[in-house]
Amino acid sequence: MKRLIPARWRWLAVIAVPLFFSAFMAPAMAIDPDLVVGPNECAECHKAEAAVWQKTHHFATYRSLPQSKEAKEIAEKMGVKRLKADSLCLNCHFTTQTVNSKPDVIAGISCESCHSAGKNWYKVHSGFSGKKEGQETPEEVAARWAKAEAAGMIRPKMTYTLAKNCFSCHLVPNEKLVNVGGHAAGSPFELVSWSQGEVRHNNWYNKGASNREDSIERKRMLFVVGRIVELETALIGVSKATEKADYALKMAKRADNARKVIASLAKLLPDAPELVEIYKAANEAKLKLNNEAELTEAAGKVSVLGLKFSDTYDGTTFGAIDKYIPGPDKYKGPVSN
Repeated sequence: MKRLIPARWRWLAVIAVPLFFSAFMAPAMAIDPDLVVGPNECAECHKAEAAVWQKTHHFATYRSLPQSKEAKEIAEKMGVKRLKADSLCLNCHFTTQTVNSKPDVIAGISCESCHSAGKNWYKVHSGFSGKKEGQETPEEVAARWAKAEAAGMIRPKMTYTLAKNCFSCHLVPNEKLVNVGGHAAGSPFELVSWSQGEVRHNNWYNKGASNREDSIERKRMLFVVGRIVELETALIGVSKATEKADYALKMAKRADNARKVIASLAKLLPDAPELVEIYKAANEAKLKLNNEAELTEAAGKVSVLGLKFSDTYDGTTFGAIDKYIPGPDKYKGPVSN
């Protein structure tokens, strides 16, 4: 199995467990409108990717959600008068930017919803170290990406962090919204099938000539990491539940299912001992109300171990799980070129 980072650095995740709990267990933070540059800025260079985005449900949300009968019913139950003005809806369904000193909804779910608000990093990531594209040394490329990441950019290779961003909305982090508003507790989100469908935009390096599927190695990692993040997110959901109602029951069911999947994956991938540790950590916590401390601790352990797994392996020798990975017939939405 190829190791992507030196062993001595991987142990930092274990040493710093208490510090990581708060950082990795929290749902994706609301994006600061002051730091949003907007999808038009991204599209200046990423024209092919923007063209794909404009054909997605993410893009369409800007106009479709306020007109949705279901959304209006949920809003009424929650006391929300304007969907594009209430943070309950903004965080997951829209992109908000500060315009003339006021927050303004400028798009649906867009680039920065997934890759984080770009003001602090977008010029760095596209600056080519002050040179023209293709003229940087490998060292300059590495330094540029490191600087962009340090400034907050979430890159595709940051699999665990990217997946957490997805699940923070696709598993609804709000008990009242579900139990009172009638919002679904989550979508049937699975990282491979949803990332390889209509939202897929692997067309930067070929200048829009094609929109290729991720490699099988990459899909293996997405499949496993997605299950780990699903488990962590569901454990947090159960920990925050206050009543035995739809939200608590759905989150507990999702956590239990994810836990069982991790157990099966651990048997198929014996060279990845982190999976056994993740299952054990999750299994120590009872999926019940009034158990926040135990569930929070379990979710924290899952998070640290999941990040370690994501940073350690590249999927090269994970062929044993290939038959379980969703194929093109399961991809969510039509793929655009």
